[in-house]
Amino acid sequence: MNQALAGIDFAPVIPLWLLAGLAGLALLALLPALLRLTRDANGARRWQPARGAFLRALAFAALLLALANPRLVEETRQMRPDIALLLVDRSASAGLSARPEQITAARDEIEARARRLPDLELRTVEVPEGGNQGTRLFSAMERALADIPRARLAGVMALTDGQVHDVPPAPTLDAPFHQILPGQPGEVDRRIRVIEAPGFGIVGRPVELRVVVEDLGARPDASGAARLTIRRDGQPPRVESVPVGREHRISVPIERGGQTVVELTAETRPGEVSDLNNRTVVSINGVRDRLRVLLVSGEPHAGQRTWRRLLKADPNVDLVHFTILRPPEKDDLTPLHELALIAFPVRELFQVKLREFDLIVFDRFGNRGLLPPVYLRNIADYVRGGGALLLSVGPEFAGPTSLAATPLGQILPARPQVGPGAAQASLLEQPFRPFVTELGARHPVTENLPGANSFTPEGANLAEATWGRWYRALRADARAGSTVMQGPGDTPLMVLDRVGEGRVALVLSDHIWLWSRGHDGGGPQGELLRRIAHWTMKEPELEEEDLTARIDHGTLTVTRRSLEPAAAPEITVTAPDGTITRHAAELRGAGRSVVERPAMQAGVWQAGDGRRTAFAAAEAPNPMEVADLRADATPLAALVAATGGATRWLGTGAAPLVPELRRVAIGRDAQGGTGAGWIGLRRNGDHSVTGITALPLLPPWLALPLVLGLALLAWRREGR
Repeated sequence: MNQALAGIDFAPVIPLWLLAGLAGLALLALLPALLRLTRDANGARRWQPARGAFLRALAFAALLLALANPRLVEETRQMRPDIALLLVDRSASAGLSARPEQITAARDEIEARARRLPDLELRTVEVPEGGNQGTRLFSAMERALADIPRARLAGVMALTDGQVHDVPPAPTLDAPFHQILPGQPGEVDRRIRVIEAPGFGIVGRPVELRVVVEDLGARPDASGAARLTIRRDGQPPRVESVPVGREHRISVPIERGGQTVVELTAETRPGEVSDLNNRTVVSINGVRDRLRVLLVSGEPHAGQRTWRRLLKADPNVDLVHFTILRPPEKDDLTPLHELALIAFPVRELFQVKLREFDLIVFDRFGNRGLLPPVYLRNIADYVRGGGALLLSVGPEFAGPTSLAATPLGQILPARPQVGPGAAQASLLEQPFRPFVTELGARHPVTENLPGANSFTPEGANLAEATWGRWYRALRADARAGSTVMQGPGDTPLMVLDRVGEGRVALVLSDHIWLWSRGHDGGGPQGELLRRIAHWTMKEPELEEEDLTARIDHGTLTVTRRSLEPAAAPEITVTAPDGTITRHAAELRGAGRSVVERPAMQAGVWQAGDGRRTAFAAAEAPNPMEVADLRADATPLAALVAATGGATRWLGTGAAPLVPELRRVAIGRDAQGGTGAGWIGLRRNGDHSVTGITALPLLPPWLALPLVLGLALLAWRREGR
């Protein structure tokens, strides 16, 4: 739009200081003529200007005006329309109940009204969900303002619930900022907030959660209470009455290793905005305290210290180690101080404190009467009750001192051959490479061992092992459990078994120490022994029959692990809102089958395969966004006041109460006061000059005769 403006301008032909000096000299020359003292007919004195004084003054004035060079200037301007910015909040909290419809209707109405205003351009920016950073309304505003000249900015309007999490500490906006909120003031919201929750807990010991149930926007009530439902790993819920607004402590027992998922739900308050933040979940990783291991070394051999080095290297293991230097029936008159520091405390270890140990290891231990049958029976009962036993055996296992011939043999997964000459026949002394069985390739203890042989999906051997050779093994008959490694002639080399609530691992060779020495290329001795020991102690990541669930970046991953080579099972997934879906698992090899699906709902997700159940905790994708679900003008109040903006509510009626848009001059009120039904957008008048024409009002050809004429008239008047 073009606009023409006219006005008078001065373009002095001499510097201003010189023009001012000439004006001063002219005034000094006029003073005697203007202030002349005369007497009237009566002889009285009075001030009377001389004849021609005013004409002389006009001559001087005409001369000074000609030197000032007055001009009539006409300016043609190209007017630029002002720009208003409309921010539309599309975050999660702005999407509750009827807020999206209200915001959309208000946006349409504001855009329609802006189109009817002359010289105004409206730009609309939608503010999307900000991930886990809350509502980033001002980040979106700054990006939009980068393309808007500040001289043309008429104002900013924000259609939001007020829950904005990037409000600048000091306002940098030089235009009115108006916030328009859905609903009406005075909303109430109940939430549960976790003050403190440990990330891990010791198995067998309870941990404590500190939480508080708060009613935001409600009048404080010292006697108020709310029911809090506590559910742990899908078990029957526990309900407690907690005071509103005060800290409450919850004791949670940690009964197993791995994740323990606790869901806390506060009862809904009548009239609250939403119960979305009435529920929260806490994941606690159960870890074992320092593991107590009893290692009993029997007949001396080259690799006797293998187990000791392994267990001592683990800082979480408290090791009690006894070495049997000679059988009790042997008496060679050797002084006791040269044999052992203390006597072997048989009764204390295998009866009094037996159940204090997490693992018992026998390394080439033969039954030479050192442990009476009652103590061996105690060890068997200890395993059935949940204990762990690991045996690394040598030639003694096939002889008359074999532990397989004692009450402990009832829980061993393999037994040596019996009969005349069986002891010699059971001893295999020949070079061989340990071979991971097809079952062992799926077992977590021997899965993916570096250098191990591998199999095709059909079960055929694909590649031979590349690790070093062993030279002795024991031929035994596997009666139970899982044979995960084989020796020469396909004889069992490592057998793992579950007995009652406990576990037994049997290694039918005493040559694993060769790997630690690097013989023939060595092998994964440390990793294998660590896995064996941790499997017997029920570490969750080494469970061979297990179902786990986890949620990462909004995706639920359910992993079923099994030794069975059967087809992938169907997994049933239950969402936090109770929705049940069924999914066919995808085989991933090594006994694993996986289901992946989106998990956007906050709460506890449950997965089951018909035999096992797993739980995973999904936190709110944007915790800051659901911390307060009320429509609240407080977060933006300081910015609104600093920029002269206004706060308006859309109401709760069918049609939103959209404020009228008015144009106001710079410096004028843009809010109209509390209760006004309009908001102001500044009129800036920004423009660019497209043309200028100048017409001299006193050109030289006119100024010269005018000055001379006035001077001549003044001279003639004074000469009379």
